[in-house]
Amino acid sequence: MEDMLFYDRMQFAFTITFHYLFPQLTMGLSLMIVYFKWKFLRTHVEKYNDAAKFWMRIFALNFAMGVVTGIPMEFQFGTNWAKFSELTGGIIGQTLAMEGMFSFFLESSFLGLFLFGEKLLGHKLHFVTGFLVFLGSWASGFLIIATHSWMQHPVGYEILENGKFVLNNFGALFSNVWLWPSYLHNQAASIVTSSFVVAAIGAFYILNNKHNEFGKLFVKTGVVFGLISSLIVAFPTGDMAAKNVVKHQPVTFAAMEGIFETEKGGSEIVLIGQPNMLEKKLDNKIAVPNILSFLTYQSWDAEIKGLNEFDKKDYPTNVPGLYYAYHIMVGLGTIFIGLMFFAVVQLFRKKLYTTKWILWSLLFMLPFPYIANTTGWYTAELGRQPWLVYNLLRTADGASPTVSSGNTLFTLLGFIGLYLLLGMLFLILVGKIINKGPQTINA
Repeated sequence: MEDMLFYDRMQFAFTITFHYLFPQLTMGLSLMIVYFKWKFLRTHVEKYNDAAKFWMRIFALNFAMGVVTGIPMEFQFGTNWAKFSELTGGIIGQTLAMEGMFSFFLESSFLGLFLFGEKLLGHKLHFVTGFLVFLGSWASGFLIIATHSWMQHPVGYEILENGKFVLNNFGALFSNVWLWPSYLHNQAASIVTSSFVVAAIGAFYILNNKHNEFGKLFVKTGVVFGLISSLIVAFPTGDMAAKNVVKHQPVTFAAMEGIFETEKGGSEIVLIGQPNMLEKKLDNKIAVPNILSFLTYQSWDAEIKGLNEFDKKDYPTNVPGLYYAYHIMVGLGTIFIGLMFFAVVQLFRKKLYTTKWILWSLLFMLPFPYIANTTGWYTAELGRQPWLVYNLLRTADGASPTVSSGNTLFTLLGFIGLYLLLGMLFLILVGKIINKGPQTINA
């Protein structure tokens, strides 16, 4: 049973990790495309229109990859997690169906019009189609995170005698205290990813003395969007999300921060350390006294519960994995703020495009927002374990009892091979678009 559960979780973790490489770019990039098109309508400067169409081509390819890699996850609910689907389908099925029926079709329908309908529609209606693509992508994220938030903090439900969950308050799904901080945090993080992608491509053009006008536009837009979104990720959205964890999942918060023993007189914040599960402590730690208490409760001596206060069976399944995922996310987020701050300062000093170390840093940092987003989701998912629905349905009770570990491992290896090929194809196609450059796109 443990092997079966392990491979079920590994397969879903792999497929959803690979899948989310694509939506995090489409959601943020859709906003930036709308911005470029809006700038064109205001200024009638053609480079903004060319920029919008250039990035929409990458958006479309990215969107297609997101669709292809998202479909297998739907099937996994019925294969590997059939018991979870049977018990909770009356609730999560509603938000997932709304995402497919409304958001996906809105996004995909108007994407086609934006790509091919500019001459027919005219620039103003063309802008509207781009805005509707943006609206569809962000609505899709909202409905997915509404589902996720219900699993983290279940509301508006009742449990029938047969163990099935049914919804008795539809509005509670969308007024869940967990939803809005998580959604805003996620969307801001998606803008961080798109900002770094746009800035990195701009830096690539400038450093190679190629498409310089667009390179400067992309770097300028990327760093401004990047600084604003990086700050929003940290505060207020990250702060609100963390306080939700403190209030509703205190054992998760203790594991995230590496607090093994409740500390009297205020809790320190750990900058570096390695969890030692045998001795229940952090090895080689570097910490700042009382800061965690102040950030959490705005009091220097507030008490934060350690793992010693909770039953061991309710500990997150992988405490070191959760701790490292959280600290990687926070560490990278801090670096993003610092780099984008220096870039914006140089932009105002009119020296950004000649400051090589910043341009190289923007180019080098391209993969790191993807890592930060991935570890952020790992923090949320590892933190909820060992529960599928927090405090109500354990992960072990949601797996399909009739799907063997051998079958799951075989299909997992198949997914790894297939996704490797898809990933290589995606990079080749995106590379061709970037190499051609925006000015090759005719109005």
